[in-house]
Amino acid sequence: MYGCRKYQEHLKRIKSASNHIPPAEKEKIIKNRKTVVQTWKKRKRIASDMMDAILESYPKTKKQFIEDVGIETDEEYNVTVPQIC
Repeated sequence: MYGCRKYQEHLKRIKSASNHIPPAEKEKIIKNRKTVVQTWKKRKRIASDMMDAILESYPKTKKQFIEDVGIETDEEYNVTVPQIC
């Protein structure tokens, strides 16, 4: 019961807070995020296309090419491109 009361009080403080983000600012943030994610996807696709073109005549594997050139991949850092809502 104590835990529930604690969370209810926390929720009440959050709802009564005066530092909410104005709708216009929220929309601006969402639009900026969408642009950034789209740019990330576009650049990733371009880099992948360039790498595929190079690998057509490269004597080693893709993994070896990435290591030789020193390319850092999203997969190497367990990063995924976010979904655009």
